[in-house]
Amino acid sequence: MTADPAHISREREKARKLRKTQWWLTKLNQGLCHYCGQKFAPKELTMDHVVPLARGGASTQGNIVPACKDCNAKKKLTTPAEELLKKL
Repeated sequence: MTADPAHISREREKARKLRKTQWWLTKLNQGLCHYCGQKFAPKELTMDHVVPLARGGASTQGNIVPACKDCNAKKKLTTPAEELLKKL
């Protein structure tokens, strides 16, 4: 399942706005990757959608986490359920 381009465009705009919020700046300054738990400088963290936009995810505080570049690249378009199934 892939999301339509209009959905992705709207959600990316919301993500750009969230990047400027105190909530996101606090997450970055904590310096922790959501996936591997390692500490990073804020500039080394990316904004990741837990459920990717292309899979219907949204740009909300409940779906956005800081991720190191390696973890974000490994995750790609997988969902949390798919990650869990890989571990079985």
